[in-house]
Amino acid sequence: MTINTTKRILQRIYGHGRGWVFIPKDFLNIASNAAVRQSLSRLKKQGTIRRLMQGVYDYPSFSTLLTAPSSPDPDAIAWAIARANGWTILPTGDSSLNLLGLSTQVPAQYQYFSDGPSKRYVWQGGTLVFKHRTNKETTILSPRTALLVQALKRLGESGTNTAVMDVLREKFSARDLNLALREARYAISWVYNAIKQIAKDEVMLHA
Repeated sequence: MTINTTKRILQRIYGHGRGWVFIPKDFLNIASNAAVRQSLSRLKKQGTIRRLMQGVYDYPSFSTLLTAPSSPDPDAIAWAIARANGWTILPTGDSSLNLLGLSTQVPAQYQYFSDGPSKRYVWQGGTLVFKHRTNKETTILSPRTALLVQALKRLGESGTNTAVMDVLREKFSARDLNLALREARYAISWVYNAIKQIAKDEVMLHA
């Protein structure tokens, strides 16, 4: 390991910004696995990054209200675990509503469908549960699009009203919605129409 390796890793972390959850594999184009792990250990000891569980770290956001590091994003942790294992995952409907603030219930655990084995992970802030599904039942959607589609499906067509659309419009950037329009065109027709409605006036719609 060299100081230069640690600096390059730190530059990538800073480039993603606070709140990013990452794994050693995210830096293997910079150095060997052993060198990456040594650098991450050094950055953890310095207090720059936080170790959430074995092999999973974050560059913590800071809460001005609590004057302390914010809790990590459970969805970001889930996708980091999926990257580490080469899994395709999909948040369950209830978890998607929690992650988007559309449910007031505090979940005991966040659940995902996965084409990997059924597994459970615990970190200081909660529990992640991965439930095995076959490849046909998982998705190749990007994380943000998958989150939006699952939330809409859980709400149902009758539950996706104007108030819900207004909330979702605030939760997703124009870039997110533009990507969702491209990726979700083969979803259930009413789901895709809802995404188009949410994206109205936010992005340029393309046929």
